[in-house]
Amino acid sequence: MAHEVNGARGEVALRAGGEDLVIAATMHGLAAVSTQLECKSLADLFERLSGVEVGATLAAIQCLTVRGDKIKALGKIKLKDFKACAAAFNAALSHHFEGDEGNDQAAEEAI
Repeated sequence: MAHEVNGARGEVALRAGGEDLVIAATMHGLAAVSTQLECKSLADLFERLSGVEVGATLAAIQCLTVRGDKIKALGKIKLKDFKACAAAFNAALSHHFEGDEGNDQAAEEAI
């Protein structure tokens, strides 16, 4: 059974290793992946995730999964799953780069 995905939160569905997962590019999760991979910049992290480097893919599934059995997925993942991983990582990362200006009215009222 697929898990509910909250797109407003930047969550993205991913099927890897025959498991349904939901990932989100949270700052904590991205920091964990970046540290694990010793990335020198956000561009380096983005390139490694979108290029589906094996180590980056496994680290991202471990650190960015918010729902689903990531341990089972990591135990059964195959190279054929990497195309779906690249698409999911790109979609999750793009959530941070979209032109979200937020609630300007509330921001002005808070000032």
